Amino acid sequence: DFRMPKYNGFEVTGILRQKGVDVPIITLTAHAMEGDEEKCLMAGMNSYLTKPINSGRLKAELEKWL
Repeated sequence: DFRMPKYNGFEVTGILRQKGVDVPIITLTAHAMEGDEEKCLMAGMNSYLTKPINSGRLKAELEKWL
């Protein structure tokens, strides 16, 4: 989730990307405000899914990136 208490998803993504970690990052969030998806993708996340999670879409994203 990109809104976590200690480090938010943007911070974690930035840390991982700065260290050269190139794993898929799929954002799962209840925040679905206009522009949130673009912010996540610009921060280096690979995909953006909103809660409640649609199991079919989650499966498709996992298959896409793994």
